[in-house]
Amino acid sequence: MKAAVARRTGTLRHTVDIGRHHLTVDEPEDQGGDDTGPDPQELLAASLASCTAITMEMYAKRKGWDLGYVEVVCEYTPAERGSPTKFELVMRLPADAPEEQVQKLRVIAAKCPIHRVLDGEVMFQERVERLELATG
Repeated sequence: MKAAVARRTGTLRHTVDIGRHHLTVDEPEDQGGDDTGPDPQELLAASLASCTAITMEMYAKRKGWDLGYVEVVCEYTPAERGSPTKFELVMRLPADAPEEQVQKLRVIAAKCPIHRVLDGEVMFQERVERLELATG
């Protein structure tokens, strides 16, 4: 099992440790944060965009296709009462990419792990652990 650990380091700013990587996550100033990093929903959109791009590139590599430039833009509208979060993915590929490859990449893009998680059933287990913290 893998883990991401968030620890508060400011008003709403958190340092998130993921393996040997460290990210700063914060809220914008109009939400009470200091805007020192992306907010959690921005990270979710970044996860979807990067996972989609990597999935397409890995598939193309296995097929022996040289895609050249690949860019994925993930625009999103956060969920509001009564409506789900909406994602729009724009996959930008070279103009001379063969149509057959483009169509296969479009299909494979929807199979990226993050897309499948967001599109499927998710299970949560939650618990609270109380810790004695040193003061001083």
